[in-house]
Amino acid sequence: MAVVSTPATLERAVPVMDNAEVLRIRNDFPVLNQMVNGQPLVYLDSGATSQNPVSVIEAEQEFYEQRNAAVHRGAHHLAVEATEVFEDARQTIADFIGADYEETIWTSNATEGLNLLSYALSNAGLWAAQGRGDQRLGELALGPGDEIVVTEMEHHANLIPWQELAFRTGATLRYIPIGDDGNLRMDQAGGIIGPRTKVLAFTHASNVLGIINPVKELAALGHAAGALVVLDACQSAPHLPLNVKELAVDFAVFSGHKMLAPTGIGVLYGRQELLDILPPFLTGGSMITTVTMERAEYLPAPQRFEAGTQRISQAVALAAAANYLTETGLDRIHAWEAELGQRMVAGLESIPGIRVLGPAAGKERIGLAAFDVEGVHAHDVGQFLDSRGIAVRVGHHCAQPLHRRLGLTATTRASAYLYNTTDDVDRFLEAVAGVRGYFRA
Repeated sequence: MAVVSTPATLERAVPVMDNAEVLRIRNDFPVLNQMVNGQPLVYLDSGATSQNPVSVIEAEQEFYEQRNAAVHRGAHHLAVEATEVFEDARQTIADFIGADYEETIWTSNATEGLNLLSYALSNAGLWAAQGRGDQRLGELALGPGDEIVVTEMEHHANLIPWQELAFRTGATLRYIPIGDDGNLRMDQAGGIIGPRTKVLAFTHASNVLGIINPVKELAALGHAAGALVVLDACQSAPHLPLNVKELAVDFAVFSGHKMLAPTGIGVLYGRQELLDILPPFLTGGSMITTVTMERAEYLPAPQRFEAGTQRISQAVALAAAANYLTETGLDRIHAWEAELGQRMVAGLESIPGIRVLGPAAGKERIGLAAFDVEGVHAHDVGQFLDSRGIAVRVGHHCAQPLHRRLGLTATTRASAYLYNTTDDVDRFLEAVAGVRGYFRA
């Protein structure tokens, strides 16, 4: 079998995915087999929400048909089976990201995971001040003089929770800027991350620029300063091999709906020794050991952060999605998407009046491309493409500061996944080439 050389993030050559295999994969995704505005659907919006294969749909349906019951609460047959598949799903996801079972917490999405973490850290200060909990909580508490560092390319979900944490605690929020090419100014990072840094939070792969950030280098800078390192893996976990232990991050988040699973399910990874001492975010049933009328004692992670009835069917479906990706091969998926991404960027760069954000053709990126069409608003571009059966994302992509830095208010973004073919990309490029003429720009 032929092999392809992949970007530097991959350590070995992998078997090539090709259009014939991708067309077979597409048959697993019912929603893709439809016509939109009289033309076959080209779905290039997986960076926002991916589609679901039959195996994932059936996994959730089978749970409701055969095992629907509350977990961790009943002794009857259905409750036991529901608990087993729920916790089996947790182990599947832990294995998927190279974590331990106890370090894998269910959330509704990555946004909830980041808010959980930011509120737990602000509660750490309250608990420490009252002498409550582990004595190490004082080391995690933030206050005036402390700093939280993010980057200029962050999605709002990995920016606003840290803004609010700074507001609640009196800490200062700083950021690592980007250069004109979109890459982080790593030459400035060492001067920004320092002794006052308590949290360093950054994206693994930009949802606008397509850039893959140097996680290990940033994590080393953060840990050298004694900071907690938080990784937004929303655009990496679905697309490339991810091992949180090898990346040496303290926390990581990602969402199921971007990796073939349903909405309403996400994951927070955290090092167990940190999770077990952090105060909980939500409180109630299922996360306690003892409750009196005056106070409560809490379970260790992961149950410590899973109050109330959980997202059981969604967790089961997320495990099925992880299995689908693992069986296909994330290294192969990453290589194929990188090829599609290069095809998109090279094609867009050849069209007059198009400005592509992020790395130029030939430079490493994930399989997405955000671009500006001179003289045409992004929403008009999106509607034009939709009229030709092509689904893309328009707007600021929940990254207003990044767009502002680049002198833009909105862009159009095409994002590929394992079910897209080169023909999808070519149809997209052909349509984009007609935009300015259509609008007489």
